[in-house]
Amino acid sequence: MSYFQHHVFICTNQREGGEACCNNVGGSDAFAYAKDRIGALKKNGAGAVRINKAGCLGRCDNGPVMVVYPEETWYGFVDNEDVEEIIQQHLINGHVVERLKI
Repeated sequence: MSYFQHHVFICTNQREGGEACCNNVGGSDAFAYAKDRIGALKKNGAGAVRINKAGCLGRCDNGPVMVVYPEETWYGFVDNEDVEEIIQQHLINGHVVERLKI
């Protein structure tokens, strides 16, 4: 059994020279929002959800991106409303958000 029910990696990579990267389109903001929300919902810790920053996940054109394990589900999202939907539907209720999947 995994230590966490869900382990979420959100790309916060910043590239130099204006190159496409998740941080340019809200990666760090999404990370902060997700981490705060999971904490506020008391869904963090062993047996629950872990939100981690990630360096480049190699999908810059879909950015910002996150990947949820153990399901290996990749998401692209636009704003905190999308992140909230992933939290509520996938991380809490176990249903993949098909419209945000990449």
